[in-house]
Amino acid sequence: MQSTCRTGVMVAAAIAGSLVMSPLDAAGDLTRGEPIRLSIRLGTEDGQHRFVPDTLTFETGKLYALRIDNPSSTHYYFGSQSFADAVYSRKAVTLDKDGKDLVQVYGPVRRFELKAGSSMEWWFIPIRTGSFDDLRSTGTHSEAGMRGTIVVR
Repeated sequence: MQSTCRTGVMVAAAIAGSLVMSPLDAAGDLTRGEPIRLSIRLGTEDGQHRFVPDTLTFETGKLYALRIDNPSSTHYYFGSQSFADAVYSRKAVTLDKDGKDLVQVYGPVRRFELKAGSSMEWWFIPIRTGSFDDLRSTGTHSEAGMRGTIVVR
């Protein structure tokens, strides 16, 4: 009887302790910390309409900074509706020629248009697994082979 009572007191103390914790005490803030950095190029310097690489792989619960570069002389779009619905977007950042941020946009994003020679970063956390094969630019560029797949494990 005494050990049951002692166990009950310890459980009650643990519950009470968890109720007085503030959000500042919470561990594992996924929006903070250093991101995993990956890159993709839209088009090529010699004029090919393609994503390089054409497959990207991410893991749920990890913060990523995806650098998107357009080294070509054509403007391109980067968009995957299904992938955009499977991530928490922290921010999108436009970059100058030296890689320094010029503008930061916060909130959900769906698609980016990158002018010739421009670069940006998209900071996000994948929250749902899947294989998203709707990575596209424009219709004309997609027909020319500019398609990709994003996999989230």
